[in-house]
Amino acid sequence: MLAAISFSSRAQAPESAPAVAVSSPGSAEAIPDAPTPQLEVAAAQAPQAGTAPGAQAPAGSAPPAAAAGAQPAPAASSSSAASGQSPDGAQPAAGQSAGKDKADPQTSGQGKVAGTSNDRLFYTLPNFLTLEGRKQLPPMSPGDKFKAVALGTFDFVEYPWWGVLAAISQADDGDPAFGQGWEAYAKRYGTTAGDSMVENFMVGAVFPSILRQDPRYYQSGQGSFFRRTGYSVSRIIVTLSDSGRTQFNYSEIFGAATAAAISTYSYHPRSAYISTPSNPHQFVASERTFSNMASTWETQVGLDTVTVVVKEFWPDIRRKISKKHKADIGS
Repeated sequence: MLAAISFSSRAQAPESAPAVAVSSPGSAEAIPDAPTPQLEVAAAQAPQAGTAPGAQAPAGSAPPAAAAGAQPAPAASSSSAASGQSPDGAQPAAGQSAGKDKADPQTSGQGKVAGTSNDRLFYTLPNFLTLEGRKQLPPMSPGDKFKAVALGTFDFVEYPWWGVLAAISQADDGDPAFGQGWEAYAKRYGTTAGDSMVENFMVGAVFPSILRQDPRYYQSGQGSFFRRTGYSVSRIIVTLSDSGRTQFNYSEIFGAATAAAISTYSYHPRSAYISTPSNPHQFVASERTFSNMASTWETQVGLDTVTVVVKEFWPDIRRKISKKHKADIGS
């Protein structure tokens, strides 16, 4: 009879409280204690709701989580905090990872201007209007388009780059009416910088703002080499509007043409007589002609085509360089 009462008492006792061992007279066996729940130290030390800090809970009362039979939440471990994960094991939101590689572009559009990136081609040339992935972001305002182009055009890297291009032009005797020497080099530097600035703003800010087109390049990253090359080249002809519709790329075609016209008919040299070792009065025809404008427009569109192909494959190159660097450090 006592053994039956002892069994019934243990069955009705709360899981959080140890069972009392009761044995029947003459019996050597005792009912083992129920296992004590393993509570986290943080949960056990946490003050109960409605209890003032520093006050002790009434004797014999279990924590709310244990009394309700709920599983207490584990305390966040140091390894979880170091890895940037939340205590419940969920992955951090995009752009919030503490260990994110700073060399990667902010593909979620967290550049200096909303909806742009912080990427640089070959870690040097500004590539702020290129985003990885083909998911379109919200449209940029006209002000943001101008700001993004200005940041890329007047970046500190551009000034020595213009100097290199001007030196190449001088060595090739481009714009022969300028002649040779430091003064001629300064003129070539000015025209090179002018061509770059005018073309960048016309293609990336002026026409996209007027025609409401998206000046950003969305990298594909999918398919074979030829498929991705075809996609990138097609972006010279096809682009997205601010509303997300596919359109003819008026900004590139007409923007480059407008830039070529401004360049040709404003600051490029007119006809002139120059002095050379073989001819002290050599006549050089004016470069302000329609054929020269068409040639300049063709050159700019061609350079933009090569650049957009590089933009397509640059993330792949960057990741390979990064992996190789990490492997070298690990070895």
